[in-house]
Amino acid sequence: MNRYALGVGAAAMVVGAAALADPNTDVALEIDGVAIKTIAASAHADNPIGDTLISGWHYRNDETRALQLDDFDNPAFLAVELGRELWEAADGASGKSCADCHGGIDGFAGLRANMPKWSEAAGRPLTLEQWINWSRKEHQGAEPWKWESEQMLGMTAAIAVESRGMPMDVQTDGPMAEWFEKGRDLYYTRTGQLDFACASCHEANSGMMLRADHLSQGHLNGFPTYRLKWQGIGSIHRRLKGCVQDTRAEPYAVGSDELVALELYVSWRGEGLDIEAPAVRQ
Repeated sequence: MNRYALGVGAAAMVVGAAALADPNTDVALEIDGVAIKTIAASAHADNPIGDTLISGWHYRNDETRALQLDDFDNPAFLAVELGRELWEAADGASGKSCADCHGGIDGFAGLRANMPKWSEAAGRPLTLEQWINWSRKEHQGAEPWKWESEQMLGMTAAIAVESRGMPMDVQTDGPMAEWFEKGRDLYYTRTGQLDFACASCHEANSGMMLRADHLSQGHLNGFPTYRLKWQGIGSIHRRLKGCVQDTRAEPYAVGSDELVALELYVSWRGEGLDIEAPAVRQ
């Protein structure tokens, strides 16, 4: 068994509690005239998921999917509107707004699709949240926002929606290579009392029902995402942290090197899909 193989015991535990329920692939996602690729061929022949990528949108029930079809119905758009207001608002010692330096927020179309991204200035990859806080500190002289604050979630949602309909495309070579390898190792590392890896659910058993949860392929193209379970919008790292907690393991902190690396690797697995943020999930 190679280092990426799943533990038989972990996979068996999942299957033993699960029942097969195929995703609904007869529906298509189009928002405000933008067709979004939610079923796609993988961009990589060596993607362990296989040839076909399926967004988590197809694994949700009819009512949840419908919330994403119209921005007026999408509960995450309260955060988007806040983010757009913050974009225009002066802040910090500089007294400048994001718009003062960058112009319209639509100039960041494609940014969400490329994150995490290598920063020469920081000497490391930055997630969208880290990039925002770095910019606040360096260019505005402003205090950083907390990871799950309404301000951070609003700004990430407002930036992400500008990339809607654009393909996921992250760098995994050069200085990002070691982070990619770290993320891949973490994805296949079994943890916690349940002895699960990320792959135990999202690779070996995607499409199965585990209690009330329909296990998807675990893509990140819809984040930040409004989850009905949370009754609010949340970040990629909140979701990854929650998955680790579900294995009954000690979770990594948001913004940790581990979660940055894991975000990079999981984003690579989803290359072929379009950004659909802010998504709505159960």
